[in-house]
Amino acid sequence: MEHSLKTKIGLGLAALGRPEYINIRPTRLNDKTQETFKNNALSVLDEAYHLGVRYFDTAPSYGNGEAFLKEWDANKKYPDAILGTKWGYTYVANWELGYNGKHEIKEHSLEKLVEQWQVSKHMMPNLKYYQIHSATFDSGVLENQAVLNKLHQIQKETGLKIGITTSGANQKEVIEAALKVKINDNCLFDSFQVTYNVFEQSTFSVLKTVLNLDKTVIIKEALANGRVFKNEAFQHYTTAYTILEALSLKYNVGVDAIALRFVMDNLQPTYVLSGASNKTQLTQNLKALDFSFTKAELQELQGLTGSSNNYWDERSALLWN
Repeated sequence: MEHSLKTKIGLGLAALGRPEYINIRPTRLNDKTQETFKNNALSVLDEAYHLGVRYFDTAPSYGNGEAFLKEWDANKKYPDAILGTKWGYTYVANWELGYNGKHEIKEHSLEKLVEQWQVSKHMMPNLKYYQIHSATFDSGVLENQAVLNKLHQIQKETGLKIGITTSGANQKEVIEAALKVKINDNCLFDSFQVTYNVFEQSTFSVLKTVLNLDKTVIIKEALANGRVFKNEAFQHYTTAYTILEALSLKYNVGVDAIALRFVMDNLQPTYVLSGASNKTQLTQNLKALDFSFTKAELQELQGLTGSSNNYWDERSALLWN
């Protein structure tokens, strides 16, 4: 299938590295000790590689996600595994269940970059992508020349692809601004990790531009933090749920595979991330590789997009669990 070859499914470790995450889809892990999470993460990583996944994405703020991936990579030594990580957020919940406060603290300073790079660089040589975690105008990171120069230095010394990740209603504007960041007349950023799904399609045009520039596009939150699954709390998605479930029945796959396939067929990014928290979810997600939508089906799914502001307001209200 043509589109399957264009877009590969990667594995993100946001739900594998810490006991709580913003996702309304329940996890099957009842034991939330660090040892149990580690064993589960290593098992899911093994299964993903066995099933053909080659891109693995993590961050220091994903609890022990970076440590789990580093250990797995060091033990397996797969020459074709491709790792990506980020800098700019620190995990502060300290594995406390029901943590009352922000689970991760954002800081886009030169000091934080240097501190986190000292740890992340040990994921080389399979580390290929180093990304600013949730670049925003508020943090000023795209105008912080000291930070940009340090990223350029890392790029020159290691050959890593330097990227940004985005979140929020102004993802499009942040991406456009990042494309203009140059050092020595060369664009600094090689990759863009962006939230894109059936409910949030506002970045379509700018991501097509990025792809046409031969840069990497990595899609996260393709399942809208679990909102693609039928849920009584989201009555405004009733029509969408009917459409998604009809396609699920037609192709004999879960709604998760339908949502992932939409991203693959509509946008054709470099990677779309599975956020699976166990092997069962991973296997279900990978069924997205087994079919392709008709033009009419794709148009119907394109019509499910709504207001970007409403989408992000709704996401902000989701609880960590």
